Amino acid sequence: MLDILYQDEDLIAINKPHDLLVHQSPIARNAEVFAIQLLRDQVGRKVYPAHRLDRKTSGILLFTFEKECDQKLQLQFLNQEVRKVYHALVRGFTDTEGSIDYALKREEDGKVQEAVTHYKTIRHFEIPVVQGNFPTSRYSLVEIHPETGRFHQIRKHFAHILHPIIGDRPHGCNKQNKLWKEQFQMTNMLLHAGEISFKHPKNELPITITAAKSEIFDSVIHLLDKSSLLK
Repeated sequence: MLDILYQDEDLIAINKPHDLLVHQSPIARNAEVFAIQLLRDQVGRKVYPAHRLDRKTSGILLFTFEKECDQKLQLQFLNQEVRKVYHALVRGFTDTEGSIDYALKREEDGKVQEAVTHYKTIRHFEIPVVQGNFPTSRYSLVEIHPETGRFHQIRKHFAHILHPIIGDRPHGCNKQNKLWKEQFQMTNMLLHAGEISFKHPKNELPITITAAKSEIFDSVIHLLDKSSLLK
């Protein structure tokens, strides 16, 4: 059963687990289970995804029950009126706060699009695990506020500033991903959509939905907290 975070006559939001596709796509032809299908079967109604989350990203996924509501929500996303908050575990020590203003190319046609991501560091961790020439491994838990919503924006932006997200395969650090797989049997990408704020498409009242991190994400933070040399 999917974890339903919010539901009314027009909208429904779930806490999407890691490794669940939103819908069928050309790059995932072999997948048999999709969030749209599971949610439709669970609530007995057709649903329309208001936005997308990467397969490996956990967290809030918002749907509408009607096309009219979907169109109104799409306008809010297009006009950058929807506020989203993510959390991620990244390699290295990030600055206290920062903004990443780095244009990205669209996958389908190579068109360059403006892309801006803001972040602040919640906590640094340093654990006694050798990584390459370094006697310890360093990580940061960051809170992320994307200003724009480009494809893989957060993943590409943190790779660009040399703080790739742990568990990210295309854009991450292969050495770190291998370390986490061998040392801790962890292969999930540690990026979570934890909050979304918008106006209801029917009555325009403000809505904020939050989602707890997955057990996997929480267990990693607990492990780092217990092992960290920074107290």
